[in-house]
Amino acid sequence: MTAPTRSASALNAATIGLSLVVGGLGVWTVFAGPTELLPIHWNAAGQADDWGARETVGGVLVGMALLTLLLGGGMSAAAGRAGDPARARALRYGQLVVILTLPLVSLLAASASLSGATDIGGAVPMALMSLVLLLLGAFLGRVGPNPFVGVRTPWAYKSRLAWDRSNRLAGRLFFVIGLAGLLTAPFAPRPLGLYALLAAIVLAALWSVVESWRVWRTDPDRQPF
Repeated sequence: MTAPTRSASALNAATIGLSLVVGGLGVWTVFAGPTELLPIHWNAAGQADDWGARETVGGVLVGMALLTLLLGGGMSAAAGRAGDPARARALRYGQLVVILTLPLVSLLAASASLSGATDIGGAVPMALMSLVLLLLGAFLGRVGPNPFVGVRTPWAYKSRLAWDRSNRLAGRLFFVIGLAGLLTAPFAPRPLGLYALLAAIVLAALWSVVESWRVWRTDPDRQPF
């Protein structure tokens, strides 16, 4: 068995396993979770501003598990059909991004909701959100063109150079933001630390979108609209 085959098998097993963990938690929440209303939404300051029944929380978790399985499995299937080893590897990185982010975000949100946390603006939640960004940024720049993961602008789809550069930029920015968030979480004033983290995410996303347009515009091999 070759190394790429082992890597693909491990990613597929992780996709299924993490989907089962999140989905299993969702089913448990529906049938055996807390009976009181649970926080299901938090504002930009980290304060809970909406509540719902355990069926709502469990349903969202089951939905996230199915989404992880669908996107991760879709990326795996596309990689398996790719004739070019480089493209297959790039799609496997997309699968890796899916299973590193969606299940972790789901579990973080579930822990806050099921514990009844009405304030997630503290150091620990900020550090955990920063960790998700760091993991996302570590691999985003290696993801190849696909419909699900990355800077998916019209310009990026019309220029491979625009796709590569905009996703590399997004990956570097998210990695730096995540690392900075981890380092400053214990000291950041509340809720300014969370505000700064959210603002940095928005700015990084906008910068990456503009970068995809800028590179497409100057790429001699771009496809026209």
